[in-house]
Order: sequence, then C-alpha cells, then structure tokens
Amino acid sequence: MDAATIGAIGTIGAGLAVATAAWIGHRGSHQGVVMTGYGGLLDRLHAERLSLEAKLTAAETALATAYVDKAQLQAEIELLEAQIADRDRQIAALRRTAL
Repeated sequence: MDAATIGAIGTIGAGLAVATAAWIGHRGSHQGVVMTGYGGLLDRLHAERLSLEAKLTAAETALATAYVDKAQLQAEIELLEAQIADRDRQIAALRRTAL
C-alpha cells in the first residue's frame, strides 16, 4: 500500500470514530432530555396533586359547614313548627270559648 491509501484509510477510520462518538454523545443528550422531561412532568404532577388536595380539603370543609347549617335550619324549622302547633291549639281553644 502506498502512503495515500494508508492516509485515506486513516481518515475514514478517524471519521467513523468521530461520527460514532458524536452519535453516542447525541444519544446521551437525548437521554438527559428525557430524564429532565420526566422530572419536570413529575414536578408538574406533584404540584397538580397538591392543588387538587387543597381543593378537596376546601370542598370537604364547605360540605361540613353545609351539614352544620342544615342541622341548624332543621332545628329552627322544628321550633317554628312547634310554635305553629301551639298557636293552632290556642286558636282552637279560643274558638271553643267563643261559642
């Protein structure tokens, strides 16, 4: 082999080595992007979970408040119904005495 052929083969080999190194480095950078993207996705999911937990807690608190309000209103209704029944008895008693 002459020097030109050996030089050409060396250049081709060096080119293949550089291309292989670039390919491996490029592949590694994609893995980093994938891992970074995965981490970002996990961060967003965690933030969304915390937000939903806060909304759930607020909804549970509102529901508990509504049940307390309902119980108070029910007690007030029962008191008013008792007053109405008492007034009805008084009216009936007055009608009997008026006859």
